[in-house]
Amino acid sequence: QVQLVESGGALVQAGGSLRLSCATSRSIRSINAMGWYRRAPGKQREFVATITSGGTTNYADSVEGRFTISRDDAMNTVYLQMNSLKPEDSAVYYCRAIFQFTSYWGQGTQVTVSS
Repeated sequence: QVQLVESGGALVQAGGSLRLSCATSRSIRSINAMGWYRRAPGKQREFVATITSGGTTNYADSVEGRFTISRDDAMNTVYLQMNSLKPEDSAVYYCRAIFQFTSYWGQGTQVTVSS
């Protein structure tokens, strides 16, 4: 099992920055991949970014060049640095871990971008 705890969500003005954190209960090196997803009101949850155990990253087109996913193995934490935020980035952001072919999700953290 993997427990995930997200933090860092806040209200920010358009053009601003935020960094989300996702702390894991297991050594992050043992987790196959970790990612960030988001769900805006009235919409389905969508992919934002992933990072594999080997360090390969992938981003949704809508955030490419603005968001950066990274990890700190010593802290067992994955980050999502979000720059140049737009109102359409407003959503609940969820952390996901894939461990032994099973997905685990955090409880989510709210990001609101005002125009």
